[in-house]
Amino acid sequence: MLEISNAVQVPDAEIELSAIRAQGAGGQNVNKVSSAMHLRFDINASSLPPFYKERLLALRDSRITGDGVIVIKAQQYRTQEQNRADALERLRELILAATKVEKKRRPTKPTLGSKTRRLEGKTKRGAIKANRGRVDF
Repeated sequence: MLEISNAVQVPDAEIELSAIRAQGAGGQNVNKVSSAMHLRFDINASSLPPFYKERLLALRDSRITGDGVIVIKAQQYRTQEQNRADALERLRELILAATKVEKKRRPTKPTLGSKTRRLEGKTKRGAIKANRGRVDF
């Protein structure tokens, strides 16, 4: 059971984990042992509340397929158990990140001081450029 929050949990039956061989350097161990974990989680078929499902499906994330399946590959660690825990934690973080609601930005106006500083800088710069012209004796 993967606990997302106090009220929301995901049963283990909804998360499909399979062991695969890891990529990259590592000698014989990489070629022989299936230590990497491949996690698949179907958003539409899950028991998540509708709010969570909508927010997850609206995410523009490369780990979410067009069918609404989250695919996570964990191969950072040498043991299968650590990679399994890492994949589950990354799934939990992805679900939590989808539910965070960003505060709406209130547009503000520049202060009087910032306006005057900007205009003073522009006039200084203009004066420097004006003095670059040909000198007339």
